[in-house]
Amino acid sequence: MKKIEAIIKPFKLDEVREALSDIGITGLTVTEVKGFGRQKGHTELYRGAEYVVDFLPKVKIEIVIGDDGVEMAIEAIIRAAHTGKIGDGKIFVMPIEQVVRIRTGETGEAAL
Repeated sequence: MKKIEAIIKPFKLDEVREALSDIGITGLTVTEVKGFGRQKGHTELYRGAEYVVDFLPKVKIEIVIGDDGVEMAIEAIIRAAHTGKIGDGKIFVMPIEQVVRIRTGETGEAAL
């Protein structure tokens, strides 16, 4: 099993969710986060004063899937989140040792 974390632009969330749903991924966790990479933030004008915004709003999507679905999920996220502009985001893949469904006590891939 693997955990996929994708950091994407907030306005791409619905497209990514639909793309993951289309390949059979039924559960995901979404968190609003802030951060920066190569973008290094930007400046904004507010009431005539200029402010530097270092941390940009992003969305983090987390899914846990079996090893056989990882490549399909990554491709779906890339297709849906891609704009071609700086700040499109990143995808991280990590191994998961164990999953337990609290309600039933199921473990492993049966708990997904």
